Amino acid sequence: MSTRYKIKVSYDGTNYSGWQVQPHNRTVQGELERLLAEMTAQKHVRVESSGRTDAGVHARAQVAHFDLPKPIDPNYFMRGLNAQLDRDIRVTSFERVSPEFHARFSAVGKEYRYFIYNGLIVPPTKRLYRLQEGRPLDVDRMRTAAELLVGEHDFAPFSANPRRELDGTVRTVHSFLVRKHGADITLEVQGSGFLYKMVRSLAGILIDVGMGRREPEIIHDVFAHGKRTAIVQTAQPHGLFLWKVFY
Repeated sequence: MSTRYKIKVSYDGTNYSGWQVQPHNRTVQGELERLLAEMTAQKHVRVESSGRTDAGVHARAQVAHFDLPKPIDPNYFMRGLNAQLDRDIRVTSFERVSPEFHARFSAVGKEYRYFIYNGLIVPPTKRLYRLQEGRPLDVDRMRTAAELLVGEHDFAPFSANPRRELDGTVRTVHSFLVRKHGADITLEVQGSGFLYKMVRSLAGILIDVGMGRREPEIIHDVFAHGKRTAIVQTAQPHGLFLWKVFY
């Protein structure tokens, strides 16, 4: 009988084609699976995550699980993985869990954060982790719009491909905060789950509202229309972090 392990992974997504394994492309899942197979002398070790992240998206605390035919020492393997992984991926926890645990299906919610630098000159240390917007953003207007996104809604208009969502497009956003500290604006959204490119789409419309291109009440119109339109733009990936997964 195999043994299941849960890991928490932090990564800088700049140099990766997202989480999911892709032929001929470097991905976070691909790097982890390759090293785990080498370390355990297995032909293949399948690593299942709480959800995919796109190319250029980062994670503070992605959660994944995998099964191994024989028990291992989690501390030893965590050290071994981190010694061989490039420094833009780090396994921050590693533990044995029940066979019933599933990184995706056991999750009850997630938190994403989207970071914006609202200034003309981005500090070099932030350039890979902030969307730069040089034009002034009205944070109060953005907060008003964010409040209208809280609750249970059909978020199909905020999905880049709603047809791929096998379990439907209705999701619940528990909270959506817009924080400002100096030139940094952070969008913090917690919910039951998120559709494909949903958070980047929410960020895109809030940025438009902040610039005065749209009124906060445009959120009502988008939900009422029910389908994706050009009104909703997808913000760039490098400002987005998978912040936390709740179980």
